[in-house]
Amino acid sequence: MQQLDFLPELDRKKTQKAVESALSKYRLYKYLSFEEREASVTASYEGREGGRSNMTSDQTGSIAVHNIDSQVERKTYCERVERAVNRLPRMEKFLIQERYMSQDSEYITDYSVYCHKFNPPISEGTYGKIRWKAFYKIALSMNIEVLKEKEEYDEQ
Repeated sequence: MQQLDFLPELDRKKTQKAVESALSKYRLYKYLSFEEREASVTASYEGREGGRSNMTSDQTGSIAVHNIDSQVERKTYCERVERAVNRLPRMEKFLIQERYMSQDSEYITDYSVYCHKFNPPISEGTYGKIRWKAFYKIALSMNIEVLKEKEEYDEQ
């Protein structure tokens, strides 16, 4: 694929794996419910050797911080992915949303997307080109791109 000089040369396989991993994490955060931690009301013995540790334990406070921080982190991550995808051109955006961002995307194949979701259907080669362009842009947008190593870059 011909690239412009100012755009970085990416390692295709590693970048694709990074983007697919990010989209998988997105689905987990988006569609799985968050189970809040609760404070234990049962007293428990905690052995301390060597005397006091001079640390106070605020179980309720640390649980509240965890519950809030985790929810904020999940929401922020989902919004970041959605912003990156929403900036894509129409066909790339459609492909990523249908194949990688739906709740059932783990059960949807590439074949079903390029044959049944696109109207009119597109070829496997065209699908691959559109998907790579989308992955490239998402990787750069989310700063998860994997650059080709110097030796690989020089050989071409």
